[in-house]
Amino acid sequence: MKKLLLGNAAVARGAYEAGVNVVASYPGTPSTEITEEIVKYDEIYAEWSPNEKVAAEVAIGASIGGARAMSCMKHVGLNVMADPVFTVSYTGVNGGLVLCVADDPGMHSSQNEQDSRHYAKASKITMLEPADSSECKEFTKLAFKLSEEMDTPVFIRLSTRVSHSQSMVELSERENIDIKPYEKNIGKYVMMPGNAIKRHVVVEERINKLKEYAEKSDLNVVEDNNSKIGVISAGIAYMYSKEVLGDKADYLKLGMVYPLPENKIKEFCKNHDKVFVIEELDPFIEDYCKSLGLTVYGKDMLTLLGEYTPSMIKKAVLGEEQPEVLQASEPIPVRPPVMCAGCPHRGAFYVLKKLGLTVSGDIGCYTLGATVPLQSVDTTICMGASVSAAHGMAKARGKEFNKKLVSVIGDSTFMHSGITGLVDIVYNKGNNTVIILDNSITGMTGHQDNPTTGYTIRGEETKQVNLIALCKAVGIDNIRVCDPFDVKEFEKVVKEETEREEPSVIISQRPCALLKTVKYTGHCKINDNCKNCKMCMKLGCPAITVKDDKVVIDQSQCNGCGLCVNVCPFGAIKKEDN
Repeated sequence: MKKLLLGNAAVARGAYEAGVNVVASYPGTPSTEITEEIVKYDEIYAEWSPNEKVAAEVAIGASIGGARAMSCMKHVGLNVMADPVFTVSYTGVNGGLVLCVADDPGMHSSQNEQDSRHYAKASKITMLEPADSSECKEFTKLAFKLSEEMDTPVFIRLSTRVSHSQSMVELSERENIDIKPYEKNIGKYVMMPGNAIKRHVVVEERINKLKEYAEKSDLNVVEDNNSKIGVISAGIAYMYSKEVLGDKADYLKLGMVYPLPENKIKEFCKNHDKVFVIEELDPFIEDYCKSLGLTVYGKDMLTLLGEYTPSMIKKAVLGEEQPEVLQASEPIPVRPPVMCAGCPHRGAFYVLKKLGLTVSGDIGCYTLGATVPLQSVDTTICMGASVSAAHGMAKARGKEFNKKLVSVIGDSTFMHSGITGLVDIVYNKGNNTVIILDNSITGMTGHQDNPTTGYTIRGEETKQVNLIALCKAVGIDNIRVCDPFDVKEFEKVVKEETEREEPSVIISQRPCALLKTVKYTGHCKINDNCKNCKMCMKLGCPAITVKDDKVVIDQSQCNGCGLCVNVCPFGAIKKEDN
């Protein structure tokens, strides 16, 4: 039976059909749907882990225990996961182990656009790269077999367009794969130096076997159209090339992007007058070709930046312009990124800006606190960095600077990697104020549960991490819980805690407005008391606009959260129930 599937759903289906037993991940666009699809299969244990490193370690443990296991992440999550990944390359596997990483060329939802292929080379782990949903499924199944045959973890690299595009997939039944026996093997699984140095030899022998495999594997195929132009490509860049070049070029389609097939590439280049390497992001394949002394064209014709388009490839290879796509007759209004109406973070950032504080920010919906008109966030580096970076700022600039400095971090991100920064503050005698923006969910990636919500990935009730008790346990004595929509109280609390000569935590607690459990009613209206001071405009609420130089509230967008009622100094905004 064939079915139209998203690339991410096809990876999940491939894992299911391959008989995978355990999947552990942390959500991150564009990879999130893989695990959300996995959880639909009752045969598979699935979890959202607190971060990618933990997720990888869970999967590695399952693999050593004899089960087929998988972990999925976005490209920046691979940075977090890198520590165990480099060592599992040495230990190898017992049950098959697959690591799916989704890159984000163009940074649709990321803080950088790093190229994960470098991790494959650096960790000496083979990497497969599918080009469509069908290959997503088949490559995933193959990855588990390859993992067990070669005693290695296997990367599957996706990109936004492959993860989020749909194509037809042939479905098969789930394989019955018995969990392998577990056998104690200290030399293989205990990576103390005396064992690791021996395992490094095994890793080098394995990579040579994988190079031989890459030469003969059907993953790397030549498509001969009797052309003098050759294209070497992989993934979505191959699909774009095929779309616009058709039979005007021959193709060496690479399904295995590490290690690369040296002889196959040399032979392909020898048989063509001009060879283009078409690949998004870094010149990974191009540099390899040039290291072999081959003449190829790539980044001198195409950009290092962002996503490619078919028209870019056509112009670079054939020098031809692609006909322009039809444009809408009317200009499409620009919609800048903005927090949702009713977002609980809006009240917190309103206060922080009013107080003129330096805000060390983090990754999540609340990164939008850097946009107009709130413009509160000063820095955003990576998950968890808000806490530790503020500690560094305070140590560098001193006590008075610290009184005007706070960290902001979401509840899920705090569990991911913020907690270690808080421990560092306590241990190294910092006195920072950390604001945990607790909206009771992992918001930006689409409402995934986390250890603070009290529910598992399957919606089952579980133990809920108590943020107050947790902060106390690491040594924070001053913990305040405050509603960010009570702006007067919130401002008072922030002032008091930033003046304190000890570290403190403020838990800014109000659930995400988009949660089904949040039942705002009615909407807000402006009455005749309005002095047109535009104080309410400082909230950046998408429902509040100016029309004919008068502030108005768009009833279709207002969800009745009432934050604007709390900031109006003239009592000119009242909430009306439906």
